[in-house]
Amino acid sequence: MPDDLQSPQSPPVVLSIAGSDCSAGAGAQADLKTFSALGCYGLTALTAVVAEVPGKVECIKLIEAEMVAAQIRTLAGAFPIAAAKTGMLGGRLQIEAVIRAWEPLASRAVPLVVDPVMVSTSGTRLLDEDAMERLVGGLVPLAKLITPNLAEAAVLLGSSITNKSEMEAGAKELVRRHGCAVLLKGGHLIGDDASDVLVCSNEVHWIEGRRIHGVRTHGTGCIYSAAIAAGLAQELSLLEAVRQAKRCILAAISGHFRWGAVDALNPVPTHASS
Repeated sequence: MPDDLQSPQSPPVVLSIAGSDCSAGAGAQADLKTFSALGCYGLTALTAVVAEVPGKVECIKLIEAEMVAAQIRTLAGAFPIAAAKTGMLGGRLQIEAVIRAWEPLASRAVPLVVDPVMVSTSGTRLLDEDAMERLVGGLVPLAKLITPNLAEAAVLLGSSITNKSEMEAGAKELVRRHGCAVLLKGGHLIGDDASDVLVCSNEVHWIEGRRIHGVRTHGTGCIYSAAIAAGLAQELSLLEAVRQAKRCILAAISGHFRWGAVDALNPVPTHASS
């Protein structure tokens, strides 16, 4: 084939296993945009369809568990998946389906980033106890990294976290319990500091960040974990992937859009979490 007709090199392939957000600010749609922005080719295995806009969830429909597994199996058989992330998984049956379908990829050491979506920004629990048990006992052991926010870490640890010292101690305890790396996100701390802590084995790295005021965030956890998965697919180290992802999410918040009708449902607070 002549040089000028050769196909460009294929980008790394990254899979999002998550719910569909019809407003495209979170969930699988936000993941796809993140993968593309970072030079990766995105795939999706949907676990739920959510009728929502920022500030309002109208309806959630979980995808049948076998359909969740079939999406992952089919994609894994056709694409060279280099990394994946999970977001909203739905319920116990959906989580079990993800575990079964992911195990062959885990045996090939494909890195998996688990965003343990358990608690909404408003504090609403999104997983019942059975589903949480399977998430923690079945899926987390397959992960290279988990990315809880402070509310999710409090559920996992059984105690609240209110400062950076408690963040580091909590992340170390989660590493001890689950054997994977932990990125504990500090966006819900009070004050201007929005730093995160990455603990892997015995290494502790603070990923510094300052709060961006006057913004009501939606989907930041999705974008952050998607950006980390994209970095891992590009063969960055975990630390490099997290640092790149932090830059990505801060840029996304700084360059946010405003939609009048959405803002009416979701008024901007004095302090926004990142």
